[in-house]
Amino acid sequence: MKYNFDKVINRKNTDCYKWDTTKDGVIPMWVADMDFEVAKPIVDSIIKRAKHPVFGYTMVPNEYFEAEINWWKKRFNYEIKKEHIIPTSGVIPSLSAIIQTFCQKDDKILIQSPVYHYFNIVIENNDCKVITNNLIYKDAKYEINFVNFEEKLKNDRPKLFILSNPHNPVGKVFSKDELQKLGELCSKYGVLVISDEIHRDLVFKSFNFTPFASINKDFEQNSITCTSASKTFNIASLKASNIVVANKKLRTILDKTLSKNEMKGVNVFGIYSLISAYEECEDWLFELLIYLEKNKNFLEDFIAKNIPNLKVVKAEATYLLWIDISSLNMDSKTFTKKLEEIGNIRVISGATFGENGDNFIRVNIATPLEILKEALLSIKKTIESF
Repeated sequence: MKYNFDKVINRKNTDCYKWDTTKDGVIPMWVADMDFEVAKPIVDSIIKRAKHPVFGYTMVPNEYFEAEINWWKKRFNYEIKKEHIIPTSGVIPSLSAIIQTFCQKDDKILIQSPVYHYFNIVIENNDCKVITNNLIYKDAKYEINFVNFEEKLKNDRPKLFILSNPHNPVGKVFSKDELQKLGELCSKYGVLVISDEIHRDLVFKSFNFTPFASINKDFEQNSITCTSASKTFNIASLKASNIVVANKKLRTILDKTLSKNEMKGVNVFGIYSLISAYEECEDWLFELLIYLEKNKNFLEDFIAKNIPNLKVVKAEATYLLWIDISSLNMDSKTFTKKLEEIGNIRVISGATFGENGDNFIRVNIATPLEILKEALLSIKKTIESF
């Protein structure tokens, strides 16, 4: 391979949220970023811009929009237009602005639990109410409860449905048929779909990602998509993301909220990192996905052979694995606390992602295989000590 993902990089004392908020001697496998070097063209693009000694106000250049448009076309066979793209600093600020734009106080917003916990946080921070359509866990994978989904739309009348696709934390890539059913129901009940597609590039072989808005013109006009290169290329701190809105009326209203709160625009280094990532680093992503799948397969095999009382949910995407700990007869918060205290491994409690996540933990495998092996041995020893 051209890129060395086995290289261990010391991230301690670099103001790294993942490592520097974790006790010395503890392996952090919680925050969703990767322990791999960023692709060299991205680093080079940042250095090149940094050599210019003035960092005044910056416009988002045409090259930025062209890189985003071409990536959608090349990777997902979906054409978006420059005027559909609104650059922002991050997906969560974007979600906040969307809620502020299209909801009033105490309005309801539908999510599918267990799900990325910041969905709950951003909804409640904007004085709205969370309603949940719990995903069905069956045979180590998840399915949508469409009957319950329609009941929630019909009876609770949410203003928005926030979709996580690919899904964090369960690693599900929703099929085109599933998205079709979700979209038709939302259109039927007049609910706007907000599709968080930040993990769209991190899909394992044999699975295909479908952008929600690409399915048909109705869905395109009844949706807003949030995405970023940050998860794919490990550049979250550079603060660059995009909201894609084909519906001109929705886009105009949302743009007003973003402008009012000064939420538009991208960090100058985020601009050039995105251009470089999408134009020069597809080969890096290709090798990354091979490495992540190798790590995933190693973890699944290790647990099956050495920790059979755990069960790994079948991951179709993301580097975040969802592991069933129900046979331990211990809630996830207690288990994660013991795992950190006894085994020196820090993961996230499944309860963080909703009540129906309490029998699970989320583990980040985007780390060199050497570290993953050490972590798995520690998990095994910790469970054996109970």
